[in-house]
Amino acid sequence: MPLPKSFTQLINNLSILPGVGEKTAERYAYALCQKDKDEVENLADSLINFKKTIRNCEICGCLSDENICDICSDENRDKKTICIVEDSKSVFFIEKTKKYNGCFHVINGLISPIDGINPEDLNIHTLLNRVENEVKEVIFALNPSIEGEVTSLYIQKLLEKYNLKISRLSYGIPMGGEIEYLDPLMISKALEDRKVIS
Repeated sequence: MPLPKSFTQLINNLSILPGVGEKTAERYAYALCQKDKDEVENLADSLINFKKTIRNCEICGCLSDENICDICSDENRDKKTICIVEDSKSVFFIEKTKKYNGCFHVINGLISPIDGINPEDLNIHTLLNRVENEVKEVIFALNPSIEGEVTSLYIQKLLEKYNLKISRLSYGIPMGGEIEYLDPLMISKALEDRKVIS
């Protein structure tokens, strides 16, 4: 007997999420069958609301419910220091350490010609606008991969004309490791032991 059409449709829709294959999607679908109608409606409403309200901060590019995120609008943050990260996940993981009080700049990806991602596809031009005003230090906190290194070198070259201290997270972060999977203590140590590039 074939699965009901609505069940199959739900499995197909759940499968669009990263790490969710057909078997996992099927388990989720069965689990949702066991939930109350109100719980499922709350889940559906939160997904719709998320998609309607989530946006990128106009200043740093991080995910936010507002045009300007909480970090950029916080007057107590050190506006003279910008930490460059690949994505919003990295911002949230670094924030968990409670060791960094500067601002962020999310470039939304890494240069990877093999994947068709070029410098113009990233959020780099707004970074250059930001460093013209009051910024004293830029910290690179990109994943220590080949793409991360290429992207760091490319941005570093663009920043040469500015009078900036340029540093990077300590190499305590393993090559090929991703920031989102690291222990907060390791990220804290990497921030404290960051190395000056120029």
